[in-house]
Amino acid sequence: MSPAREPLLVLIPFAPDHLARLNAAFEVIYAPDAERRAAAIAGAAKGVRAVLTHGTAGLSAEEMDALTRLEIISCYGVGYDRIEVPAALERGILVTHGPGTNTQSVADHAFALILDCVRQISRSDRAVRAGQWHEARVSSPELSTLRLGIFGLGAIGRAVAQRGALGFGMSIAYHNRKPAQDAPYEYCASVIELAQASDVLIVAAPGGPQTRHVVNEAVLEALGPRGYLINIARGSLVDTDALIAALQAGGIAGAGLDVVDGEPHVPPALLTAPNLVITPHSAARSPTAEDNMTTLALKNLAAHFSGAPVLTPVPEWAGRLDTAQRRQTGS
Repeated sequence: MSPAREPLLVLIPFAPDHLARLNAAFEVIYAPDAERRAAAIAGAAKGVRAVLTHGTAGLSAEEMDALTRLEIISCYGVGYDRIEVPAALERGILVTHGPGTNTQSVADHAFALILDCVRQISRSDRAVRAGQWHEARVSSPELSTLRLGIFGLGAIGRAVAQRGALGFGMSIAYHNRKPAQDAPYEYCASVIELAQASDVLIVAAPGGPQTRHVVNEAVLEALGPRGYLINIARGSLVDTDALIAALQAGGIAGAGLDVVDGEPHVPPALLTAPNLVITPHSAARSPTAEDNMTTLALKNLAAHFSGAPVLTPVPEWAGRLDTAQRRQTGS
């Protein structure tokens, strides 16, 4: 069967122009919400060999079992934490993702949140609209006087660091599982140590069980009453209850969130915090990034169905593919 006639189960919303691109290449079964998703997996999509999802929508082991002919899960974007990759590995289902497709967009958004939080743009806007012109005129730090800490110095973390150092003259520190040999920034051995060394703490690490609630009460206490937390990674990395308590008690100066644990549901107590700026997981949404993500997803799917190697398997799959290739070549 040619790729043009291959059915594709799409579990995430798409703008009409991008959905048209998918429809031009595949026979799309469009199920971007829970009701249509359940119905499709129980019925029309049972025979699909390909699913397009993202890190928030994910795909469970139970759903993989229901899709008995499934061969490939294409993840739209970089993160894939809610795709049960170990289950996919066990079942021989290939998983791809989109590293590098939205790096610049997310890094830009990180600084939009930093500037809004630190310079109190949204709070001043609300005050002026309420007739409080003089009350809105607050004194805010210059970014060049602040220390920027980055938890997760991957592609996005590096793009944030570059903007901070070269664009705003900020000093940079970071934490990874191990130091990056080519990074000219201060390395901190733990997230708590990084928070202590930061005025602005950016969360840019991958999601998953290993990093769940790694930004907890102790980290927020280390960041302190003059510190700002910015999360453009995954909501699961931050303990929401601890963050609410810190915001309400003045334990930190403020927070800028593009992601929330359990999104799209946001705890009301979080939304009442006046020192919070929040956006709806939109950091990766730019025309360039969306074009990159759609293009790479289509290329990975086309490669699979033509018998060619996929371009960007997730790391767990990349290791298995490398091992299989070495066995085939005898190297």
